[in-house]
Amino acid sequence: MMAPAVLNGIRLWPRTLRARLFVVLLAGLAIAHAMSFAVLFSERYIAARSVMFNTLENDVATSIAILDRLPAAERAAWLDQLGRGSYRFVLGEGTSGNPVLKADDAEVASRIQTALGAKYPIEVQSIAGGGRRFQAHLRLSDGEPLTIDVTPRGVMPVADWLPYVLIAQLCLLVLCSWLAMRQAIRPLANLARAVDTLDPNSNTPRLSETGPREVAYAATAFNAMRDRIAQYLEERVQILAAISHDLQTPITRMKLRAEMAEESVDRTKLIQDLDEVERLVKEGVAYARSAHGKDEIASRIDLASFIESLAYDYQDTGKAVTVGELGGGAIMTRPHALRRILTNLIDNALKFGGSAEIEVQRRADGTVLIGVLDGGPGIPEGQLESVMKPFFRLEQSRNRDTGGTGLGLAIAQQLAIAIGASLTLRNREGGGLAAEIVLR
Repeated sequence: MMAPAVLNGIRLWPRTLRARLFVVLLAGLAIAHAMSFAVLFSERYIAARSVMFNTLENDVATSIAILDRLPAAERAAWLDQLGRGSYRFVLGEGTSGNPVLKADDAEVASRIQTALGAKYPIEVQSIAGGGRRFQAHLRLSDGEPLTIDVTPRGVMPVADWLPYVLIAQLCLLVLCSWLAMRQAIRPLANLARAVDTLDPNSNTPRLSETGPREVAYAATAFNAMRDRIAQYLEERVQILAAISHDLQTPITRMKLRAEMAEESVDRTKLIQDLDEVERLVKEGVAYARSAHGKDEIASRIDLASFIESLAYDYQDTGKAVTVGELGGGAIMTRPHALRRILTNLIDNALKFGGSAEIEVQRRADGTVLIGVLDGGPGIPEGQLESVMKPFFRLEQSRNRDTGGTGLGLAIAQQLAIAIGASLTLRNREGGGLAAEIVLR
């Protein structure tokens, strides 16, 4: 991949596709416009030059013929009438100068000589001074000297309004290029946003399938992919639910048979293993269903009462769960999903810290932060994100009482995303872990 050009710390090639296409299109149109302008200007210059020379030849030849036929006494009165903007006639020898002419002046002099013919031989000299100027010296039929003082001018003087037209054309090119890039890139940007926020279980609008054929085809393919992903997720939940349902009966039978057996160490271990299997199956299904947390209808709840009720439930069973600052007020959320999130976080705090404290803060930006704090050993900084992954356990032993199934935090994270919240973990100063949920 070619690296972008950089000159003195300034990036010459833009990063975004929109800017790159804009630069390419604008440069192409500007160059094409400049080429067209150059061709038209050249054609006009050649045509105007040809007309000017033809006019110059005819006018000079006619004017000298008139002067030659006039009486000598009347010639001076006609000089101003016969002169033009680029030349004038002077009776007399004129001003001496340099016989070497510039290429353009030599061409004009040659045209004058051709127009006059052999009857009036001329001597041309360049006159020193500012600008282009030369004089053609000749003698009329009666021997009187006549000088043609020529001051060549530009073939095509530029109109005062022409720069404004060019600026307007450039602005039009920029505007059209920007509009073209906007129309070309907008479907790509919409597709990128749809991919970035892809959630088959949400009720977000489907990608519009209108527009040019290629854009509509891409949108249709994306929507079809989204539907397939949603179908696969739904099938996963149904499969896990079916497995859970099918396993419940044999697990229950095995537990009944184990409980009816004689008391022994093996009987106790067997019952514990069956309890672990049953819990693992239930939590696996709960994790699969947590992605569908948006199926629950949102309702308005009083967050302080909700938190206190949850804490009282734990306190009734003798668990060390306390309530700190409560500043939430009423919020719109999915209460069952939120309760499951908090339950998992409190259970995690009780397991590793022995106690849990819940606090609620309403921030200035309108978000609500719910924190579950514990006084446990915390989590190594490098593993704060890893513990959110399914089946990841800091305790690598096979003991479910210390290591768990590795799904509690994963379920909480999945449900938080489903209800539009965010879940983060951080180590507290002085020890312990803080699990923070931010509700928007």
